[in-house]
Amino acid sequence: MLKRTPLYAAHQKLGARLVEFGGWEMPVQYSSIVDEHHAVRKNAGLFDISHMGEVRVSGPGAADFLNHLLTNDIRKLEVGGGQYTLMCNPEGGVIDDLYAYRIGNEEYLLVINASRIDEDVQWMEEQLGPWPNRQGVNLVNESDKWGAVALQGPRSVEFIDSAFPGASTGGTAVVKASDLKKNQVGTFPFHGQMVYLARTGYTGEDGFEILAPADLIEAAWNHVLAKGHPYCLQPTGLGARDTLRTEVCYPLYGHELDEKTTPIEAGVGFFVALDKPDFIGKTKLAEQKKNGVSKKCIAFKMADKAAPPRPHYVIWSTGPNASAIGEVVSGTQSPSLQAGVGLGYVPPDFAKPGTPIEIEVRGRKYGAVVVQKPIFRKEPKA
Repeated sequence: MLKRTPLYAAHQKLGARLVEFGGWEMPVQYSSIVDEHHAVRKNAGLFDISHMGEVRVSGPGAADFLNHLLTNDIRKLEVGGGQYTLMCNPEGGVIDDLYAYRIGNEEYLLVINASRIDEDVQWMEEQLGPWPNRQGVNLVNESDKWGAVALQGPRSVEFIDSAFPGASTGGTAVVKASDLKKNQVGTFPFHGQMVYLARTGYTGEDGFEILAPADLIEAAWNHVLAKGHPYCLQPTGLGARDTLRTEVCYPLYGHELDEKTTPIEAGVGFFVALDKPDFIGKTKLAEQKKNGVSKKCIAFKMADKAAPPRPHYVIWSTGPNASAIGEVVSGTQSPSLQAGVGLGYVPPDFAKPGTPIEIEVRGRKYGAVVVQKPIFRKEPKA
């Protein structure tokens, strides 16, 4: 039986096409993936992300415990700050990638992937069991208590203040929501309750993620859609979410990241703080940073006209001694570039931008080239 978010009825009313995703019944599109993709790049789109999980970690020992558990340095966060980070096993493999927000002096909210909620919470509890100061850490899975939506696109900032008027009451102190900077979070009143607004996202565009109590999220969804209507805001599904994040090379758990792949191999080593005290996976990650890796995550663009690349397609080297060198982990037709694009793993010798490769599509090889990340870059404003 597939799980449903509190917005399921709202998606049905809007005529969404619903599909299975990570055990959830989610909207893949409302109008078309291409139309919704362009809406986010040019105006604004609203995504249901209520399937994501939320874990609250609090207490006087919360920061030390999280710094042991996660790769990034949680001590760098001021109250109202957020950071992308990863949770690894002792071999450096990624258990999950997530966002950590410091919402109080001794209080953190972790937003984790929908398909990993049970595994993540079990892993956290297993690590907390033998932790020397476990009495100083309170860990609660609040995933069922929250709903969330992501408002993404360059015009989001034009109506966020009318959607959630007034100053923040917690987190980052701002006079209005649009004053939040990248990776900051604040609390704002809505229908007599408090909601979190974080200036983060998963599309390569400016935008806000809104966390509200589960029984309030449908009201927030409808309210934001109404406020954004004059700014060409569109409801947006998982299809466009995937094309958008692939164009800007943001990893997706189960594709670029898994328990056998490290952040260094995945190209997100920037979020590994090797200069902080010991954390789970540090030894392996430090070794890879020093000695190199056996595989690297590349971005590529199709050079030949072909059907879009898809996960598990074989990547080949070129030339007389051509051989299979890797596998595509994410692939799509880029609406922004009107070309096939993707991400895949290959040996480091083939990872340099400009390297010609071939992608096997339905038994036939097509030319492609390794490109610099991100694959899509916005034109700078004049």
